[in-house]
Amino acid sequence: MIIETENDVTPSVLKVMAAAPDARIREIQEAFVKHIHAFAREVRLTEREWEYGIGMLNGIGKKTTDTHNEGILFSDCLGLSTLVCLMNNGAGGSTETAAALLGPFWRMHSPKTEHGGSIVRSPTPGPALFTTCRVVDDKKNPVANAEVDVWHASTTGMYENQDPEQADHNLRGKFFTDSNGRFSFRTILPAGYPIPIDGPAGEMVLYQKREPWRPAHLHFLIHKPGFKTLVTQVFVAGARYIDCDVVFGVTKALIGDYRKHESGAPPAADVKAPWYTLDYTFHVEPGESDLPQPPIK
Repeated sequence: MIIETENDVTPSVLKVMAAAPDARIREIQEAFVKHIHAFAREVRLTEREWEYGIGMLNGIGKKTTDTHNEGILFSDCLGLSTLVCLMNNGAGGSTETAAALLGPFWRMHSPKTEHGGSIVRSPTPGPALFTTCRVVDDKKNPVANAEVDVWHASTTGMYENQDPEQADHNLRGKFFTDSNGRFSFRTILPAGYPIPIDGPAGEMVLYQKREPWRPAHLHFLIHKPGFKTLVTQVFVAGARYIDCDVVFGVTKALIGDYRKHESGAPPAADVKAPWYTLDYTFHVEPGESDLPQPPIK
């Protein structure tokens, strides 16, 4: 394994990997080496550029804490997270409900909330939103007793586990679908928000002259044994940044019909115009019902 020229490096590395016992891990490692070596050759990577790239990797690690995952954020901003998500769910995003990114702010134990109940748990400005949803299987039959987590950012652009001004579990709730596969709740119209830009991901986005913003959306996680856990988002049509989501998470199937109401009888006595309604149907696929790990503590 004596290296004579640059052409000897890649086959030498691949040769020592051949003894790895797990075939799938070996396949991934070998493909990674082939592609990253080919990348270095294609751009004729200089030593200074290589050092800068290693510095970015180190910066991702240093920036990651119990409350922030810079590695996932960097993957998101490269479109890699969305690509992996769409490759593994819903026929590449072409089915009625595509999967979407979990995001860093999901919490596993949101409080159980009654049908039609509010998930606004502390004073939070914003127009009222009344949401009615249905969960069906691949044959469009209702899926009863599915566990549904809902969460979203406030109009300040922060989730409650980022913001000490919000009550615990504000804008979060856990629902169980009824015999018709339905659940409903009240909240406020979600707002867009910027990603953190004080780490390597933000440095990359700003250097590329991109807007570091996500468009307004609701998060949903739908879980029931016998069905693949669906993690998805429903975006507000026409929202700012809808066509330039910094993490490439918007698919056509996930743009919801958030209807604005400026007249007529409001759904609740304390509601003033304008208010919004959303009616959305989620389609779940047969499969394993594993729950993800919360990305941050």
